Amino acid sequence: MLIVFALALSLLIFICFLYTRHPLFGKLPSGERLQRIQNSPNYRQGQFRNLTDKRGMTDCSHTFIELYRTFIKTIPHRHPKDIIPSVKTNLRTLNPQQDVIIWFGHSSVFMQLHGKTFLIDPVMSGKVSPLPWGTRAYRGTDIYTVDELPDIDYLLISHDHYDHLDYKTILQLKNKVKYVITGLGVGEHFEYWGYPKDILIEKDWGDRIEFDDGITIITETTHHDSRRAFDGGKNLWISFIIQSPNKKIFYTGDGGYNKHFVEIGEKYGPFDWALMENGQYDAAWHAVHCHPNEVAQATEELNARNMIPVHHSKFSLAKHPWYEPITRITEYSKSRKYRLATPMIGELVELDNDHQRFKQWWENIR
Repeated sequence: MLIVFALALSLLIFICFLYTRHPLFGKLPSGERLQRIQNSPNYRQGQFRNLTDKRGMTDCSHTFIELYRTFIKTIPHRHPKDIIPSVKTNLRTLNPQQDVIIWFGHSSVFMQLHGKTFLIDPVMSGKVSPLPWGTRAYRGTDIYTVDELPDIDYLLISHDHYDHLDYKTILQLKNKVKYVITGLGVGEHFEYWGYPKDILIEKDWGDRIEFDDGITIITETTHHDSRRAFDGGKNLWISFIIQSPNKKIFYTGDGGYNKHFVEIGEKYGPFDWALMENGQYDAAWHAVHCHPNEVAQATEELNARNMIPVHHSKFSLAKHPWYEPITRITEYSKSRKYRLATPMIGELVELDNDHQRFKQWWENIR
């Protein structure tokens, strides 16, 4: 029996090893790219480090509770039974002079600004897992295909987790993208997947990129991590400040609450719009994902006039009811200094329309 067990275990390990050779797992930085990473002040002891150390779970009893919740306890309403409502906007017929945002669910966002097109953390394959049976999109949320997108001037990737860097989507986008802007090291995945090196722009925290068309993109810090297989922290996670001649927009990427929101607000604010990670939170990873009350506080600290919550209502990655993030941020946003915008997936958000109103579309959905 021991021999049979050992052989079975060896076979399983071998199969796992072969599977992790699949291109979807990407490739770790090497050569000149790795040398640039090693020269970053944020890369220490063999990996990128957050500006401050911050543990997610604080004691052993908490750890045991989270293990129980994660692997044993059933969370009611974690997945919606009904179809999530959406609006199908034709992206190819938009007025190029109109500044708009269209949310695709989770953190995927299409934006048109100053006549340029942006695509942020697109996941359009309907799943966010390297495993065939992994987490699937809710019914009604995966309504856009890559073929329906116009050409993209700027593809922005905050980090390399599967719910932000989707292998299938990135392959399909290859001939539509003018520039890819991402953190140090993430370009290794893109180059491995066939993207030309000269369109890959990889930046550290605090870097500024000024384009000839009036667009400026600044890559800033967030409190998170990176990993696609087993070796994490080898490329950088970032947030974005996107500026046109008359607008300034902030996208958090993923990250836990920390003092960097105040610092970014003081250094770059005020912001016309903020796209804020709000969802897939848990005490087990409180350090790397904000809870809704922190999202509301951070939005004010950024000095944003308008806020769209993202990272919710498409995939169940955490142990909370699917509707909880959008419900809670709606409550926490009452009497705040910013205006909360809660578009349906695919709904056109007019960045110059202060009077546009949005339905509470999640109500009465089981």
